[in-house]
Amino acid sequence: MKLKKINAFLALLSLVLMLLHVGYSCFAYLTFYYNPFLTKIFAVPFIVLTCLHAVCGMMIVFLQADGTRPDLYPRQNLRTILQRGTAALIFPLLILHIQTFALLRDSAEKGNYAAFWALILAEILFFAVVLTHIAVSVTRALITMGWLTSERAQRHLDRIIYIVCGVAFVIMVVSVVRGQVLMF
Repeated sequence: MKLKKINAFLALLSLVLMLLHVGYSCFAYLTFYYNPFLTKIFAVPFIVLTCLHAVCGMMIVFLQADGTRPDLYPRQNLRTILQRGTAALIFPLLILHIQTFALLRDSAEKGNYAAFWALILAEILFFAVVLTHIAVSVTRALITMGWLTSERAQRHLDRIIYIVCGVAFVIMVVSVVRGQVLMF
């Protein structure tokens, strides 16, 4: 249980850092303001904590026999399936996300519009995957930490988180994708 608490804490702390990273990135794309120092300040601690969270999560899934068969009751375990599926998709999409600016620039310079739009779609998919992972995971982390004990409060908070993640998705897509398209 200690590893689960550490993982939940890392997840919640990563969420705070992600909000800072996303907030700065949206601001930068909307205003066409780029500061490499601020970009690294907001991105590096976030990715380090997220990697620690991912390693802890994999250790829990693969080394502890706790809930490693979400396929037994798919309807009851939909959140677990979404949580693990999105976690698995985040890293390949993250690699692309980190390189998106350079890849977009290269494909625009070469007139390769198919690659350009494929990258834009991958960026949108990345945002959707990350926000889905967050939406299905936050209340679970709060429960693991012992900060949320009521099932009714969990359902209410889940609804709020789904709405916030939906709004964040729209803001991210509009600001970042709009900025990328206008630049190239």
